[in-house]
Amino acid sequence: MAEFTLEDLIRILRAGAGVDEQTDLDGEIADTPLADLGYDSLALLETATRIEREYGLRIPDGGLEHKRTPREIVDYVNARIAEVRG
Repeated sequence: MAEFTLEDLIRILRAGAGVDEQTDLDGEIADTPLADLGYDSLALLETATRIEREYGLRIPDGGLEHKRTPREIVDYVNARIAEVRG
């Protein structure tokens, strides 16, 4: 399984809930609070579901709920990938 990157996350965020016309996911957003990007808990639930489907991972309920930035999500998903690899 490949490493999960910020670009992967941005693609998934753009495809899911939470994006409106004013949401700018270009540039350096890795440490921008998700709330400032327009993503709430419902959007993160959608994001987790999309990641699970695409990457064959199991993300526990609320797994992304306390992640505050895109970098935290990327780090979390990569940790889950490492667990699966064993």
